[in-house]
Amino acid sequence: MNSRHAAWAVGLAALIALPFVYREPYHLHLLVLILIWSFAYTSWSIMGRFGLVSLGHGGFMGVGAYVTALLWNHLGVSPWIGIPVSMVAAGLLALVVAYPCFRFRITGHYFVLVTLALSGIVLQVITATRDYTGGSLGYTPNRAPSGKGFWALQFDDKITWYLIALGVWVAGLVIWRLIDRSMSRYAMEAISEDEDAAAAAGVNVTAEKLKITLISALMTALAGALYCQYQMFISPDTVSGISVSLQMVFAVVVGGIYVALGPTVGAVITLLLAESLRIFFG
Repeated sequence: MNSRHAAWAVGLAALIALPFVYREPYHLHLLVLILIWSFAYTSWSIMGRFGLVSLGHGGFMGVGAYVTALLWNHLGVSPWIGIPVSMVAAGLLALVVAYPCFRFRITGHYFVLVTLALSGIVLQVITATRDYTGGSLGYTPNRAPSGKGFWALQFDDKITWYLIALGVWVAGLVIWRLIDRSMSRYAMEAISEDEDAAAAAGVNVTAEKLKITLISALMTALAGALYCQYQMFISPDTVSGISVSLQMVFAVVVGGIYVALGPTVGAVITLLLAESLRIFFG
């Protein structure tokens, strides 16, 4: 084990031990939010680092959150099942939107506008179906009966949620690293430089773009579902729409788009800044 791996191991061990040593609920709450949003920002950076600037991730996050909650409230489907279903729904939505764009070479600002429309459409659908989603008033997953919190993925203990969020955050870093060390990275870098040259060199441009987009959409939907289950309240403005998409872009750019921990740094900066402004100004 080299010094870099040793540093990562020590850091991870410290993060795992943290909630057992320091149990302040408010600070653990902030850490859980930072980890969940860091995972969401990491999912955006997987696309953004290759020049695929998307403003549609607010739509994917909204699908992940609302599909999971609706399945639980109306059909009694456990989030353990509902979360994979919501991820599949977000993945299908990503393919439906992205395939025509990549197939017909809709890139640059035009691709940004298409994804912007996606965020707006998801937001409007959530707001319009207020009889089911609560519309702009928000939506609350039903509380599980006593003794069935695990089945409903509802935990009152913040340490449990911290460990779940930490595991998901680590998984996001692992996925980022695997992509960074894969041939897809070189293919996507070639595509971002010159699509025609990449295609001439044998790169399947459409397939590579779709692969990265699908991975990013699935991760974003998972982040939305976990945010919903942790907060036990969602609204269109907090998990969907252009504001959430712009929040992801801003945080990743601030933290660093080309490094694995960049989105995490962006999450720390943006969430602590937002919390400070809330405390001082209301």
